[in-house]
Amino acid sequence: MALYQFNIVFGILLAFLSNFLLSGIGENAWRWMLGIQAFPAFIYTLMVFTVPESPRWLLVKKGDRTSAVKTLRLIDAGMDVEAAVQGILADHETTDKSETIFSKKYRFPLMLAFLVAFFNQFSGINAFLYYAPRIFEIAGLEKSSALLSSVGIGVTNLIFTLIGLSLIDRFGRRQLMLIGSVGYIVSLSLVAVTFALGIKGMAVPVFLFLFIAAHAIGQGTVIWVFISEIFPNHLRANGQAFGSSVHWVLAAAIPSLVPVLFTKIGAATVFAIFAFMMVLQLIWVWRMMPETKQVSLEDLEKQLAFKNSFKHTCKRAGV
Repeated sequence: MALYQFNIVFGILLAFLSNFLLSGIGENAWRWMLGIQAFPAFIYTLMVFTVPESPRWLLVKKGDRTSAVKTLRLIDAGMDVEAAVQGILADHETTDKSETIFSKKYRFPLMLAFLVAFFNQFSGINAFLYYAPRIFEIAGLEKSSALLSSVGIGVTNLIFTLIGLSLIDRFGRRQLMLIGSVGYIVSLSLVAVTFALGIKGMAVPVFLFLFIAAHAIGQGTVIWVFISEIFPNHLRANGQAFGSSVHWVLAAAIPSLVPVLFTKIGAATVFAIFAFMMVLQLIWVWRMMPETKQVSLEDLEKQLAFKNSFKHTCKRAGV
């Protein structure tokens, strides 16, 4: 899951670099910036045919033990394949087939998945990544400098994602989220103040570089790992699909509104709103987010079920 995030930020860096290199080819440069995506998309399409099916799906849904064993050996040549197969079958046998992520006992992890994705996008991260050159131009940079600064954003994002990946199992998910939240609040507040005061030059880019670093080391590193850890095995795919859907729906909606909001209420107000949302994220992480570092799926499931049950009991008691 952490490598998934790494590939996202690496792709963003390549996109920024590609746009910078294509920016000087004339008035149709923007067409090439969009059209060139067809090449990696075509390569990706071909490579998808080499991706093996999930061993759990092969074994449980299709009853294809031979293919499941082959995939397990491909994943880890040193794995005790027989033990892994028996574990999958045993887990399937003890699973309540009527359960869904919307079952009452999973309300708390469902809420966690929703909120981590919700706050991820209400930091303004995708809005900034989509419109970075334009935001830099509003801050007073020339077009060529704005595009080059966007490449720097991609590099910063990649470097701090790697730092986050190296720290996530040492510090824990919650600790990185606390660090990232504070970084968000400081950097976004400084950007809002800079726009409000009309300060031009490198101030906004520097503060936005800090914003990217805070995101990469916090939410960027944590979100996909965290969502994958808070649901039990038999519901993990559905839980990840739910969290991912919330994330990407908001990633479409919020950036779509940003150009309009910049025109109507101004960049300073927009970034101030994002900063306020990150104050709410800090409170959520501090008060509600559980630590999933070195906690087995079984123990975590019990903890989350207990929290859900405890809150329900308090509510019924009027506490």
